[in-house]
Amino acid sequence: MIALLYKIKPVSIGSLEHIIPIVLAFILGSLLIRFSKKRLNTKHQELLFHALGIFVSLTVFLYHLNLIIKGNYSLITDLPLFLCSFIALFIFVFTHYKKYWMYEILLFWIIAGTSQGVITPDIPEGFPVLDYFRYWIVHLGLLIIIFYATFVFKMQPTIKSLFKSFLAIHIYMLIVFGINYLLGSNYSYLNSKPLSASVLDYLGDWPNYIFVVEAFLIPYFLIIYLPFYISRKLQLK
Repeated sequence: MIALLYKIKPVSIGSLEHIIPIVLAFILGSLLIRFSKKRLNTKHQELLFHALGIFVSLTVFLYHLNLIIKGNYSLITDLPLFLCSFIALFIFVFTHYKKYWMYEILLFWIIAGTSQGVITPDIPEGFPVLDYFRYWIVHLGLLIIIFYATFVFKMQPTIKSLFKSFLAIHIYMLIVFGINYLLGSNYSYLNSKPLSASVLDYLGDWPNYIFVVEAFLIPYFLIIYLPFYISRKLQLK
């Protein structure tokens, strides 16, 4: 009904529906981090951090619960097995326990995983459909959480963190690949590219783009790690 009333279309790259959430998240995230560092004690910093995790996880849970209640939930397309959705569903565990080994893995997963989703959004229907809000809360909320952990709690990765995250993501993808085989699904785009425009369009057909992503994964993780390496070297001087 909403889609018919507002003539809702997929979110296009560079549109206001694409740019506005990113700008708002940048402003909100910056203000939250600054406020937490300047005004809150450790206990309240942790409470705010956990509240962010609960908000993101609850958004994903309620979205899937809504689909189930409506009776149009599909195991082939709707399970939260795309990397960002999977992380978002369980991010409250990290924000509660704040384990460093979780941070080591999640930093690279979140920044690498959300970057494509933020730059080239894959949203079939734009504002004000529920999935539009879920999509941006997940992708941008995860970024705010990982930057909060970095700047407020001063967590930083090491070069070993990079390889731990690299190993962990392959374990995850092998599991998802097995699920795709059993269900005939395409979670994490392991069986075919998304229908909407994405960076995968420039990497060849299946399975070539998977091998290309594999080849670029370590260099990409190194780029993510580079600012931390430079910062650490400058602090030692």
